Amino acid sequence: MDHSIDAERLVDLRREFHQRPEPAWREFWTTCRIVDELERLDVTEIHVGPDALATERRVAVPDAEELEFWFERARSAGARESTLERLEGGNTGAVAVLERGDGPTVALRVDIDGLPIEESTDGDHAPAAEGFRSRHEGTMHACGHDAHATIGLGVLEAVTESDFDGTFKVIFQPSEERIAGGEPVAKSGHLDDVDALLAVHVGLNYPTGTVVAGIEGSLAVRQMAVTFAGAPAHAGARPNEGRNANQALATATTNLHGIARHSDGITRVNVGVIEGGTAVNVVSERAYMEAEVRGGTTELMEYMYANTRRIIQSAAEMHDCEFEIEPQGSAPSIESDDRLSDVVATVADDHPSVDRILESERLAGSEDAAHLMTEVQDRGGIAAYVGIGTDHPTGHHTSTFDVDEASLEIGVDVLTGTVLEIGEAGV
Repeated sequence: MDHSIDAERLVDLRREFHQRPEPAWREFWTTCRIVDELERLDVTEIHVGPDALATERRVAVPDAEELEFWFERARSAGARESTLERLEGGNTGAVAVLERGDGPTVALRVDIDGLPIEESTDGDHAPAAEGFRSRHEGTMHACGHDAHATIGLGVLEAVTESDFDGTFKVIFQPSEERIAGGEPVAKSGHLDDVDALLAVHVGLNYPTGTVVAGIEGSLAVRQMAVTFAGAPAHAGARPNEGRNANQALATATTNLHGIARHSDGITRVNVGVIEGGTAVNVVSERAYMEAEVRGGTTELMEYMYANTRRIIQSAAEMHDCEFEIEPQGSAPSIESDDRLSDVVATVADDHPSVDRILESERLAGSEDAAHLMTEVQDRGGIAAYVGIGTDHPTGHHTSTFDVDEASLEIGVDVLTGTVLEIGEAGV
């Protein structure tokens, strides 16, 4: 396929992103570096930070101290000041628009955030052995979002050099790992005119050379932070005067994991974070937990969430405490459109490095690209979530996760070919 860009340049870009991973809503350097690349290309518009988001829909935003730490880290790493100042408050991400005629409007969504995982220093781990391991201790690209950002830039460059007829948008979305960036992007207005949307993920336990043309049925998810508020008291002298927030949390945690599973499909619940109390001899006045529910469909997830709210309220009432539930992120289930997946499969079938094409596969996890896909589909457009296989030595979200860089070129070629085919044939 003659529309791909220099494979060595893709590798260099991916390694540059890999060395400076930034967690959700803290992708300051990453966004600035992406904008640098966008300004090098012949694009029509670049929307940065607040201009790329419905900012009022953001959730799970870190506190001011945490944001300032990552902001200054990006500045110290050489992020361009004129771009950086537009991202204050954690308004990260960017949207690039290329207008090339009266054809359809096609969009590609890639995510850009890293994970709070310490990257391995093992000699068998390629980034460590070859000198591009994360420079940010305690944070790494353990899910391939460095590859996604690179693929997004690669496809955009290839399309700018083609005879594409239409409008092409690349959405560099923040905060996927917190399931928090998809909705602010979906409601930003940038998808209002999109006829076809592609989203992409590398790996997912598919080897290099495999392309999944349309992933289906990710688990719908809703995450929440819950605070129980009681009253303190001396645990020995006057325990009866206290209202024990830890008891409310413990009751809620036990009962949440006892929600009846649903006969219609997969349901999940997990309490992943628990904090509470100040001292062993003080009745706890505050307890905090972070929990999530998932379902094989959006309806099943909502079934779990309704029961979760009921149980949390009941636990608080049982122990005479107040409670507050703060949304932390959510996503519906993914449904890829066959019409678009068929185009992906046809293009992939013509690629010399693709040796296996799967028309449709299920995703065991959750993905907030579903917000973007649903937004386009509800407006009459089509969408597909594409898997680009990559050999990875260990699973996603592990300290030794890595990608086979040969998959970068495959991803750029297949997605570019799909965009050009839509531009030529229409939707």
